Amino acid sequence: MARFVHQVHMRWSDMDAYGHVNNGSYLAYLEQARVAMFFERYDGTFAQGTVISRHEIHYLLPIVYHPEPLILELWIDRIRGASFTVHYEVFDNGRLAARASTDCVTYEFATDRPRRLTSDERDILQRFVDDGREPLTVADQAVADQAVADRAVADRAVEGRP
Repeated sequence: MARFVHQVHMRWSDMDAYGHVNNGSYLAYLEQARVAMFFERYDGTFAQGTVISRHEIHYLLPIVYHPEPLILELWIDRIRGASFTVHYEVFDNGRLAARASTDCVTYEFATDRPRRLTSDERDILQRFVDDGREPLTVADQAVADQAVADRAVADRAVEGRP
């Protein structure tokens, strides 16, 4: 299956005092894309409930507001008895700016407990299973982290801050 692709528009208010999109805004972008993926062909399948148990975001490049939308690619991995993982790549003007994942748990709110995935839910998730792209390696993350750190040092130097 090809990845699910969704456009997300930034808001001017998503930027923080440092002039780039605040890290908390990324969670809203991920949510918008995830909801779009599940509701694109919504038939009530996941209506019983799903909760988020974990988010992880690797910030690779800072994003500064512009009117063009971000492009998010999503896919599913690790489908288990009562949970699954959604992976994301966030592109800003064609550049990979972040990689993220969200662990989702199917949930029964009436009993306040996790519930097993139904066969219909599994079928929907299978449509979005990973298409073979490799996740971010530790070495890739180290290079990306260093690039962000170098940019921060350069920005502080231009502003005359230590």
